[in-house]
Amino acid sequence: MTAENYHKEEALGKAYDARLMKRLLTYLRPYKPQVAVGVLLLIVGSAVQVGMIFLVKSGIDTYITQGDADGLGVLAFTFAGAILMGFGAGYAQLYVMTWLGQRVQDDIRMEIFKHIQKLHTGYFDRTPVGRIVTRVTNDVNALNEMFSSGVIAVIGDIFMLTLIVGALLYLNWQLALITFIVLPVLVGVTMIFRSKVRNVYRIVRTKLAVLNAFTQEHVTGMSIVQLFNREKRTLEKYNEINSGLRSAHFRSIYYYAMFFPAVEIIGSVSVALLLYFGGSRIYEGVLTFGGLVAFIQLVEKFYRPIRDLSEKYNILQASMASSERIFALLDTKPDIKEIRAPKKIREVRGHIEIEHSWFAYNDENWIIKDVSFSVNPGEKVAIVGATGAGKTTLVSLLFRFYNLQRGSIKIDGVDIADMRLDDLRGLLGLVLQDVFLFTGDYASNVRLRDKSITDEQVKLALERVGYSRFLKDEKDGIHTEVKERGATLSTGQKQLLSFARALAFDPQILILDEATSSVDTETEQLIQTALDKLLEGRTSIIIAHRLSTIEKADKIIVLHHGEIREMGKHQELLQKGGIYYKLYEMQYKSQLHRSELSRQSAQATG
Repeated sequence: MTAENYHKEEALGKAYDARLMKRLLTYLRPYKPQVAVGVLLLIVGSAVQVGMIFLVKSGIDTYITQGDADGLGVLAFTFAGAILMGFGAGYAQLYVMTWLGQRVQDDIRMEIFKHIQKLHTGYFDRTPVGRIVTRVTNDVNALNEMFSSGVIAVIGDIFMLTLIVGALLYLNWQLALITFIVLPVLVGVTMIFRSKVRNVYRIVRTKLAVLNAFTQEHVTGMSIVQLFNREKRTLEKYNEINSGLRSAHFRSIYYYAMFFPAVEIIGSVSVALLLYFGGSRIYEGVLTFGGLVAFIQLVEKFYRPIRDLSEKYNILQASMASSERIFALLDTKPDIKEIRAPKKIREVRGHIEIEHSWFAYNDENWIIKDVSFSVNPGEKVAIVGATGAGKTTLVSLLFRFYNLQRGSIKIDGVDIADMRLDDLRGLLGLVLQDVFLFTGDYASNVRLRDKSITDEQVKLALERVGYSRFLKDEKDGIHTEVKERGATLSTGQKQLLSFARALAFDPQILILDEATSSVDTETEQLIQTALDKLLEGRTSIIIAHRLSTIEKADKIIVLHHGEIREMGKHQELLQKGGIYYKLYEMQYKSQLHRSELSRQSAQATG
């Protein structure tokens, strides 16, 4: 799959899909009273508008032409009352429908985000973040338009059209039929418009998704863009994508600019026909002057809901496309499923058994091959191996970010596949090399919104990992602001915060995934001191590139191409002269070489 295809959206489905619409309308069920009120207000508003036209007809025929000023005054007050009633119905209807759209939008967005949190890690490996963000923002906004000014407003437009057609036929059916002569032309123009707008809308949605994904990816990787002086090239590419989106929007504007004036022209032709044939009917005495005025006003109002329905079609098109994508996301089943009757560990000791485990991300391209070992309660076990050996994958399997294809992993005799995910992950603590920090402060990043962890516990955790020296100059202490992703903190500070986070949650089993590989020597010594306290009395699994940090491990497991090749203590593995010995020798020579370069540099400076 190319990078361009990776970011592209799926093709649009039908302009209207009854199955999708039925599913969308289920979100209105909790708000049936509000929907009923909205529909009633639409009907009242439409009836008032048509009724006002008949008041005008009555005023002309009954009072103005007869010179009845008193009656005209009463009618004027009635007309003013109708205006106020129409205003009140319009205001209330707009408020109710906008409120309804916002509530449904909120419900859908909450459902999506809740579902996203249940999806397995593999889904996020293959899905661009920009696409997921588009689902929660742009696509949900499109549905908001449908619920607030689309699906129910269509009912009002159809009712209005029906009412107007009935009124025209009631006033003079021959003249009404003459008015409808231009309808085939109007239908043809509308069909062409719908076809053109549908194609343009597909292009707009595709290019918007690409733009979102590109923006998210390059803002996240801005340091790399700047480091390699790629600002100009990146801007050129962004301009290319943005220009494509702008051009698609311009095409959309072009079609709208053609369609609405065309409808106005067709409406004007209808009025011209009315004036010509209606005038002759007045001369013949079969139509009153007030009736002609009413006819003209009704025809003008007749074309307004038609224009609105064309606009609603665009909203419907957006809603169908967005709902199809949203439901595709919501219908994505989590690979990691909870069982109906989960087992719980009665007495947590921290004993881990991995038995004949096999795992592959794709088909049978095995990353973990028949791996078996155990970790006793309180034991410190290290896992080493070259990049790609399967070390981090093994940790992911322990947390059930992925499911094993074969074999089993047990904690205190209970298969992790039989445990609730909350119970399993509550036993485990994980410290990664790449620490993720959230916008907030130190306290919120340590407790991660767990209100049971007090400020005192946060302070104690930070103190135990040696972070106090960084806080002593901060006037707000643990409530000092942390920028997005910890932008103002060093790598060492981020990892110390990650240690404090693990310590605050007090897990029985602690996993360190290359947690000291990116820190300087001074910070590593600080972390190592904290680790001696942190690991005391806990079962721990340590994945490390720096073999010097695991020399005191109770057991060292050497992974090579997903298989266990060696297992034993540090000295035992060195004496074997196998893979571990070669890894240690390479690191030792590399460290000696760096030390020699540092010594020569110091001498040259001196």
